Amino acid sequence: MTVDTRELLLSRIRDVPDHPKPGVMFKDITPLLADPVAFAALTGAFAELCVRHGATKIVGLEARGFILAAPVAVSAQVGFVPVRKAGKLPGATLRQAYELEYGTAEIEIHAEDLTPGDRVLVIDDVLATGGTAEASLELIRRAGADVAGVAVLMELAFLDGRARLEQALRGAPLEALITV
Repeated sequence: MTVDTRELLLSRIRDVPDHPKPGVMFKDITPLLADPVAFAALTGAFAELCVRHGATKIVGLEARGFILAAPVAVSAQVGFVPVRKAGKLPGATLRQAYELEYGTAEIEIHAEDLTPGDRVLVIDDVLATGGTAEASLELIRRAGADVAGVAVLMELAFLDGRARLEQALRGAPLEALITV
């Protein structure tokens, strides 16, 4: 990704203080999504990562990961598979629980959407503590597929999600387009 692309993306991310609670600086990507040039640049950067890492499918994490990953899959001409909150997908699913700072949560994937031989790139908007990404890697492997890597628009380095993911990545790359 070029310096110009990085600057374009950064210029379209808005800081919203005290959202969703006091003391939190929320990184709002909706201005980036509303700008067709910035959104296309982001899609292109992710598609390049998809090709570079030999991905055959892309997993998008609910909910903003869906918005980012679907156009990347179209651009890279690979399949898109949503990872949803538990109970949102019909049919046979694989479910994975994970720890949050304030409790636990569960995510699911359709059991038949990933198969042995698939190389899967996980795409999301933000890497914070890494819990959801870590759970998605477990789901991908339980489905019999290989992890091509994880790609995020922003990594919130101060929350140390990269360290949490290190073992779960098993050598697969973690790519953050922007680190804050």
